[in-house]
Amino acid sequence: MLEVNVSGVLRDAVNGAASLQVEAATIRELLRKLLERYPRLNDHMETGIAVAIDGVIYRDTWSEPIPQDAEVFLLPRLEGG
Repeated sequence: MLEVNVSGVLRDAVNGAASLQVEAATIRELLRKLLERYPRLNDHMETGIAVAIDGVIYRDTWSEPIPQDAEVFLLPRLEGG
């Protein structure tokens, strides 16, 4: 089971939780399970969600595997310029 840390602005969509326990092998599976459990996350999916695994940020690589002992963060997508 993964522990997923949730960034401040996304916490409202997950009932204020700072971290969540989720069983997932890939980013795609992680996001699918979180959207099933917390439908309000869908609003953030439209603007973009990034997943950080052990300090590496993934924005569109949904097939990326997640090691079971990884440090995982769910982040709003940041626009840069």
